[in-house]
Amino acid sequence: MTAVRSDPAVASPPPSPALPQQGPPSARPASFAPMREVRKSLRVKWYRTPIEKATLWELMERSDRKGFTQTLGHIGLAAALGALAAFFFIQGQWLLFGVFLWLFGTVRTFLSGPANHELGHGAVFRTPVLNRFFLRILSVLTFWNYNEYRMSHTYHHRYTLHADGDREVLLPLDPSLHPLVVLEMLTFNLRGMWRQIRFTVRTAMGRFDSGMTVGAMGSTAWIETLADVHPDTYRAAIRLARVTLLFHAAVIAVSIATGFWWLAIVITGGNWIGNWYRYLLAQTQHAGLRDNIPDFRLCVRSLRIDPLSSFLYWHMDRHAEHHMYAGVPCYNMAALGREIAWDTPRPRTPLAAWREMYAARRRQKTDPDYQFDTPLPPTANPPMLSEAHVPTPPAGAGAMAASIGTMDPDDDVEGSLGQGAAAGG
Repeated sequence: MTAVRSDPAVASPPPSPALPQQGPPSARPASFAPMREVRKSLRVKWYRTPIEKATLWELMERSDRKGFTQTLGHIGLAAALGALAAFFFIQGQWLLFGVFLWLFGTVRTFLSGPANHELGHGAVFRTPVLNRFFLRILSVLTFWNYNEYRMSHTYHHRYTLHADGDREVLLPLDPSLHPLVVLEMLTFNLRGMWRQIRFTVRTAMGRFDSGMTVGAMGSTAWIETLADVHPDTYRAAIRLARVTLLFHAAVIAVSIATGFWWLAIVITGGNWIGNWYRYLLAQTQHAGLRDNIPDFRLCVRSLRIDPLSSFLYWHMDRHAEHHMYAGVPCYNMAALGREIAWDTPRPRTPLAAWREMYAARRRQKTDPDYQFDTPLPPTANPPMLSEAHVPTPPAGAGAMAASIGTMDPDDDVEGSLGQGAAAGG
């Protein structure tokens, strides 16, 4: 393990599990260059495990059939559990209602982050309109403002853990199992609900909260910075926030008017019930790892989980592989992982990942410069600690490998590799 530079964390209260990978609420008082300048000057020459072009094209192939299996399978499972919860509510069988409501929430919460993330990349369905349709439906249902997210997440891919360009995630993160966080994760995420609704209201009003510096969505200073760069996308975010609030206000109004309280509990409240498993998995993506290096193998963590969990997580357990080749659909991530396993770290179990994160965070309390060096297999190419060590990809291969699908607001042409892809390659 090697100590490398990392700014110290600012003390903060236990984080809410509503929006994983946000970093400390009051981020470091760093002075960042204007984003318009960063976009022109910062180019990261990323290392990507070599892969045959024909193999990569095959892995990047999208399928409507597989997209429907993933999307409708997940929605159908959540709907079935929600219907059972509603049935037992109507029957007054409160124990069974509680059990199925908790199971429903555990499954439903993955429709927020992982599902909207993958649909936002536009790589789930071969037919572009299907990606857009399900993204819009799930975004309103789950308070997920995909217009804010696509602004932030484009730079998270382009500049992963380079703080000048990526303020979606700022290290060091503080993975918390504080008793209050655990209680919220296992039951009802009250603080997460308050924060998400407050963010949505402020976005609907076109206002920002300067007290929150980082994060993928919400009325944060980071989103304010991006709104200046992408004003049209931010105006779309305002409209989406208003539609979201109107939809859930209508759900609550109908519930009150009809006495069908289960409608509001399942449709709106379901966003913050049983967030525990998504939090447990998503917090492992970057915590404790290295920043300001051009090697995804060292700054992103993959997990080893069971097939059902991988399905619910939309296969983002292969997170390092996703960052390396973001144009590969989620259902092909396991195949991609096998193809490049010789050069990538062995995926951790969730328990091993949390132990690794906690060990790194404990050491950072006394040694703020410490970051964890992820071991690579003996067959792997050496770690790329600077861009000088990164080999130049073959002509024409960089843009294809660096594709992030249709996430980039600069790229409104469906299916194009776009500026976001070229900038990363």
